[in-house]
Amino acid sequence: MKDRRAAVWLVALAVAAAATQLLVWWFRPPPKPVAIVGPPRSSYELDNFTLHAFGQDGKLAFTMTAPHLARREGNDSLYVNAPKYFFVASDGSDWDGTSQYAWISSDNTLVKLIGKIQMRRPPTATVPEADIQTADATVWTQDKRLATAAPSVIQEPGSILRGIGMKADFDTRTLELLSDVHATLTPHSR
Repeated sequence: MKDRRAAVWLVALAVAAAATQLLVWWFRPPPKPVAIVGPPRSSYELDNFTLHAFGQDGKLAFTMTAPHLARREGNDSLYVNAPKYFFVASDGSDWDGTSQYAWISSDNTLVKLIGKIQMRRPPTATVPEADIQTADATVWTQDKRLATAAPSVIQEPGSILRGIGMKADFDTRTLELLSDVHATLTPHSR
């Protein structure tokens, strides 16, 4: 008789456990859908590449060549080693240069030139040649501006400007040295 009671209790407990599990499955909320829009983007690296970056206006913002580029997973910005770059001002004058490293924002509107920087503007019929030596600069490609807090040297025929901190506008060809400015100017013959 005790064996029969134990068997009944055992069957009743098994039925109760199964019913409880079915209720848990039934009342559990459905799993949330994965919020991925489009295919997942993986990181990648390029060696010996040329990048033509276009701005939001559809015009060429800059061109860059370098031995190595990396895009890290989860970050759309680019990291470049030893870049050689080419910026075009609205007036058609070109600026080309080098730096040790570069960081490029995902929308190509911001470029950080890292380390030692050398930039050159070749002479044209309307503008003389110019050389800039500085470090750690930020370039706003849409606005055609450059800024740095580092010591800077700007050379044009007949002048050498030195200062700490610089702001430059490629379109208006204006340059502002922020502090400790020294200039060497060669007099022009008449």
